[in-house]
Amino acid sequence: MSNGIDVSRWQGTIDWQKVKNAGTDFAIIKAGGSDAGNYQDKNFIMNVWLATLAGIHCGAYYFVGKNCKSAAEGLENAKRFEKLLKQVVLEYPVYLDFEAPDATNKKGNTDACIAFCDYLESKKYYVGIYASDISGFKDRLDITRLDAYDKWVARYGSEPKYVKTYGMWQYSSSGAVDGIAGRVDMDISYKDYPTIIRNAHLNGF
Repeated sequence: MSNGIDVSRWQGTIDWQKVKNAGTDFAIIKAGGSDAGNYQDKNFIMNVWLATLAGIHCGAYYFVGKNCKSAAEGLENAKRFEKLLKQVVLEYPVYLDFEAPDATNKKGNTDACIAFCDYLESKKYYVGIYASDISGFKDRLDITRLDAYDKWVARYGSEPKYVKTYGMWQYSSSGAVDGIAGRVDMDISYKDYPTIIRNAHLNGF
């Protein structure tokens, strides 16, 4: 079990050595998204580089917008994410962050996730899906179709209840970590992702 955080440009300039010294093993770093046009997070490369330099294992996530609700949209988002990922080599998974599409389109939403994950897997990435336990995996997606994919589940106050099998748990959105101004998301990883990813030659290894 490892302790980690997830961050984006909203955390500002991070002192990654202090973060490492505070007991942080890994960081999932926002690469970009499609919720406000198609963009790269302005701190993505800097965060990956400095965190890695400090000895923190890194993964990445891509926040899809409300239109990511079909297989075609899932594929397009995956291709945009892939372009960002080509700039880095990551020891933790790369995640589809699924929060924005509405809950009235479960089938299309799930189709989008499958297309996204399958494309990145075909390009030799270790890919997973991030969503909240209830408003994400239960309300927006058909989890019975997503057994093949690793899951990163957000649930605060208790461990996930709806999602039974997952590799990471986001247990707080209001953590405090030395080296970061303000609050930060806190995570626990249950798998030795660096060993899995390196041995399988994924994510650029």
